[in-house]
Amino acid sequence: MWRRWLFVGLVALLGLGLAQNRGGTLTIAIQTEPAAWDPTQVAGADISRVVYDNVLQGLVKRNAKGEIVPALAERWTVSNSGLTYTFNLRRGVKFHDGSDFTAADVVAKFNRARNPDSKASGHLRPDLYKDISAVTAPNPYTVVFTLRQPNNDFLFILSRPESLITPSGAKLEDLRAKPIGTGPFRFAAWERGVAVRLERNPNYYIPNLPYLDGVNFRFLGDGDAQLAGLRAGDLDVIAYSLLPENAQVLSRDNRFKVFSGSGTAEAVAGFNHSRPPFNDVRVRRAITLATNKDELIQGAMLGYGTKIGSMRSPGEACYVDLSNFNPYNPDEARKLLAEAGFTAQNPLKFTYTLAAEFPYERRIGEAMVAQLNKLGPMLQVGIQVVDFNTWIQRVFTNADYAMTIIGHVEANDIGNWANPKYYWRYNNPRFQQLFTAYLRAPNMQKACENLAAAQRLLAEDAAAVFTMSLPALGAYRANIQNWPGSSLSPGIAVAEVWLQK
Repeated sequence: MWRRWLFVGLVALLGLGLAQNRGGTLTIAIQTEPAAWDPTQVAGADISRVVYDNVLQGLVKRNAKGEIVPALAERWTVSNSGLTYTFNLRRGVKFHDGSDFTAADVVAKFNRARNPDSKASGHLRPDLYKDISAVTAPNPYTVVFTLRQPNNDFLFILSRPESLITPSGAKLEDLRAKPIGTGPFRFAAWERGVAVRLERNPNYYIPNLPYLDGVNFRFLGDGDAQLAGLRAGDLDVIAYSLLPENAQVLSRDNRFKVFSGSGTAEAVAGFNHSRPPFNDVRVRRAITLATNKDELIQGAMLGYGTKIGSMRSPGEACYVDLSNFNPYNPDEARKLLAEAGFTAQNPLKFTYTLAAEFPYERRIGEAMVAQLNKLGPMLQVGIQVVDFNTWIQRVFTNADYAMTIIGHVEANDIGNWANPKYYWRYNNPRFQQLFTAYLRAPNMQKACENLAAAQRLLAEDAAAVFTMSLPALGAYRANIQNWPGSSLSPGIAVAEVWLQK
């Protein structure tokens, strides 16, 4: 009997494989056009959405469920001390330029990454790799990382976009315009202001993948233009940026499928802690208490979104529900502003900076400013809208702002609050101690206890207004199969997407 069921199972699997058609091209709308396409050199979520696991790969990756799984490393082991990670690499892998992928590329990449002089290395986040004391290659297909101290986030760090690997001999400037990786698609062309085009990698190391011939990522931030493009056939997918009202329209049209998957994007209304009066917790708490998060979710997002109270989304490990911490209380907000010295005669005035290309954050920010201005003459908030590249330079890089809002899409990014140089300029030694204790904890129970305390501290300190966890809201044509509806990976991984004919 077991042979019969085995036979039936094999037939079913073979049938499933045969059903996956090869060929065709997808056109996917994304929000912004980044300044470059190498996430080790330039920040921006849409860089990773295009290149992560499509063009560029790392030793490990995060799949659609957010799990850390093998990529260029077939397997790995960790020493009992937690100080030595040994990775066995895939053999026979080639970069898109035809060169062989070996341990030498890994060693070169991480020696560059951990160089504290980021201007010299061109690497965006050397702070991520400061626990690495050495990277060695005993042979061409083995890499050993030696850490100075245990780091519970080390595998997660290796799954980040900043840890993607390019050929050791490639010029960094060239990679900005045309990244070279090992993924299922090659970076074919960048039509500035319009789109980037990826084409199938015929030498991909996983047989039969990808199914598609190519993918075009169109830069189209306007929600109504996205809707018109999808309906007209100029677009096939609106990826993770569908306007809530357009989701309702498309859900009534059987030509399309609407998805609202799990995500890790927190819409964070951040203060510049290095600029008075936001170094005063009374002011930060007042603005937090003057923000009606429930109203933002229902009004600005038509119910799409989940209220949060700290830098963590409900689907992430060690999450603590602080959604009702600092509840809406405008009377208490006025009282705190008065204690901080602000009155109708001496009002708190500042400008709230918004990035034009992000509809969720922009509408949440605009609605939030309207709420704040309801406190009366003691609080007067203006709005400045800038393009995203300006936002990156002015806000993210130079911290030249008072208050802003952006979606922090990267999973497990609470550690940014331990970095005083991050654009919030938040410098709390107690938080840094808690996050370090989380990293060094001997087991997950202790790790979660410390991370829970860190979440509570951010809420108590009103470090930012943590408005909501954003949905992965999008739509695609009904003939598209196996679309990754969740947003638990940094990339829009399309190697296993196929078109029903």
